[in-house]
Amino acid sequence: MRDIRVIAPQLLDWYDRHARVLPWRVPPGGDAPDPYRIWLSEVMLQQTTVAAVKAYFERFTTLWPTVQDLAAAPDAQVMAEWAGLGYYARARNLLACARAVAAAGGFPTTRDGLQALPGIGAYTSAAIAAIAYDAPETVVDGNVERVVARLFAVETPLPAAKPELLALAETLTPQQRPGDYAQAMMDLGATICTPRSPACGICPLIHDCDARAQGIAASLPRKAPKAAKPDRTGIAWVARQGDAVLFEERPAKGLLGGTLAFPSAHWDGRDMPPPGKANWREIGHVRHVFTHFTLSLQVMLGDLDAAPARGHLVPLRHVDREALPGLMRKVWDMARAEIAA
Repeated sequence: MRDIRVIAPQLLDWYDRHARVLPWRVPPGGDAPDPYRIWLSEVMLQQTTVAAVKAYFERFTTLWPTVQDLAAAPDAQVMAEWAGLGYYARARNLLACARAVAAAGGFPTTRDGLQALPGIGAYTSAAIAAIAYDAPETVVDGNVERVVARLFAVETPLPAAKPELLALAETLTPQQRPGDYAQAMMDLGATICTPRSPACGICPLIHDCDARAQGIAASLPRKAPKAAKPDRTGIAWVARQGDAVLFEERPAKGLLGGTLAFPSAHWDGRDMPPPGKANWREIGHVRHVFTHFTLSLQVMLGDLDAAPARGHLVPLRHVDREALPGLMRKVWDMARAEIAA
């Protein structure tokens, strides 16, 4: 019968030799991790890959080396630097959390204290508590779910299997070096126990894996069929006046909350009129895929006859494409080609 008590020591021994080098990570045996860097990386990594996050993390920590620096940063600058990571509610919560932590004089050291902060849920609080403070908390992300599903040959499809996988993962979490163990589980899933073609032959847990013994490792974890994403349509108005173009700040709550955008309507549930009288003409459509729906946005270009009804004019030479969210970059790219013609 398999002895689960040997899994953590075997995995930690593997991690000591094969830990990934990441900009937010302290290597095994290194100095105490900075909770600010752990928190920032975990927020950025939600729904995003390590490869995509590295450059953002390095830029953020260069601009704002401490949580106090981030807390003092202007909202618009932080939102602009976040552009491209998506899920803008995370950026708003990032600022709210940084300001709460700065006001309190530092991060809480317990999972409950961390989870009380804006934007920090069950997973993130466990990850920060384990990695930053070496608390024996169980950290379960997608990589860990996959490892556990295979170790115990759990055939219940996700997401229904999540409670069972968490309970099984808790049986493995050690009291010694829980932070390194949490990162070791993530690394194992990211580098060896991969979604397709897992490298079972070099896995440190090769003799402890029920799914491998049964020949079903590559098929786990099973997933329930995904529902088709609904389609939405809408309008974006690119309004010119002289050598300037019209932008507005989107509402703080909701899709692309708090970001700079072209006036738009319908796709986000808002029934808004055009931002002013103009000789509007359609110049094309842009397509954008969100988490829960696919969008086709009609792009209208026009020259305003008078002061705009909403938003503010930005000189064309000052328009910063990189400060726009991905959807609005597509709109701007299409409009800019027309404006330049």
